[in-house]
Amino acid sequence: MENELSNKKGYLNQKEITNYLLEISEDIENIDNLLIIPPDYTRKFSGSGKIVSELYKILEDKVSHIDILIASGTHESMSKKMIKDMFGQNIPLENFNFHNWREDIKKIGIIPADLINKLSKGYMKEEIPLKINKRIVEPKYDLVLSVGQVLPHEVVGMANYTKNIVVGCGGQEIINKSHYLGAISGIENVLGRDYSPVRKLYDYAENNLLQKIPLKYILTVCSTNLDTETDNTKVKGIFYGRDREIFEKAVKLSQQENIIELDHKYDKIIVYLDPEEFQSTWLGNKAVYRSRLAVADKGEIIIAAPGINKFGEDKEIDTLIRKYGHLKSSKITRLVEENKDLQNNLSAAAHLMHGSSEGRFKITLAAPNLSKKEIENVNYNYLDMDKLKRKYKLESLKSGKNVIEINGKKEEVYYIDNPATGLWKA
Repeated sequence: MENELSNKKGYLNQKEITNYLLEISEDIENIDNLLIIPPDYTRKFSGSGKIVSELYKILEDKVSHIDILIASGTHESMSKKMIKDMFGQNIPLENFNFHNWREDIKKIGIIPADLINKLSKGYMKEEIPLKINKRIVEPKYDLVLSVGQVLPHEVVGMANYTKNIVVGCGGQEIINKSHYLGAISGIENVLGRDYSPVRKLYDYAENNLLQKIPLKYILTVCSTNLDTETDNTKVKGIFYGRDREIFEKAVKLSQQENIIELDHKYDKIIVYLDPEEFQSTWLGNKAVYRSRLAVADKGEIIIAAPGINKFGEDKEIDTLIRKYGHLKSSKITRLVEENKDLQNNLSAAAHLMHGSSEGRFKITLAAPNLSKKEIENVNYNYLDMDKLKRKYKLESLKSGKNVIEINGKKEEVYYIDNPATGLWKA
């Protein structure tokens, strides 16, 4: 069978997707135990939910037992409502399992110190024990099938492939240190690119530590804009197999589809965060990551965040974000050297760096569930949500360029209604 199905001029229809999944099912049927690893609700626009649901329907009478392991990384577990919203009704809830990055893990090997030293240009010098969810290495599974979306990402450059296993289902060490490696590499040097330092780290794991696992990938590339009928993205391409070649094909297609090239940088960018999808800045700071290449020097990113009520998904990380706030990378690296709590939570340190403007532009947060003091304590600017709605006519803004009148003067504003689906740059 072909290792890809894509539509270069448009998007795949449901019949094309179903037929390709039937081909995939023929490649993997007649096994006893299957473990499917999709992303969590933060990737509900990845096409993964529908694909997993379809696969389950096709395979449930052909495979003795199917388990679902949600690659939730450091995120909170999904609610029953979220599961049904993303995966539909046909998979029994008892088949779903959630990864716990602090407990559900088993060591499978070591990423050597000399590689870490090389990738970090001498800044990081210690080896990384690679621990992943123990279900993945259980001998009972005849196949582990990882499902997820390739698109621009702030830590690794382009998301998914091995990342879904070693981070989505990884332990503290690989999550913390790979995120920090990405941060010290410079977020604006990494976004939207393959072969970043972190991707090279994951490639080592794929080629040297995961090869004994009977693992295959289904990778999607999806539209940046949502379909008004389905309120979800459209699928541009599906890639299936194990080799890096499928990832590279998906990367190329995603770079064409999900990187939105603007003709100039904007002084004002407003980003809306869906309250069902974003309740923390740990997730919601995609508003900063995905638009920072499009904002002008001394410009402003305004985040409209009606659902955000905390900073970290994890209590420990939330405490660290509140303690240190978002600062320039040079300041955070010094704080890491001086403070054990950051040394023990390098992903939190990375988040503080990724969410910083580095002094180049202004970040303003309108989050009615957080106080002015809480927002300003993490070094963001506060804006009242009602004032934001009135001043910028938030509910009438359209995705893309808007020209609005404020106090008799026309102002150009770029509006992004979902930062999770693309990368905007100029």
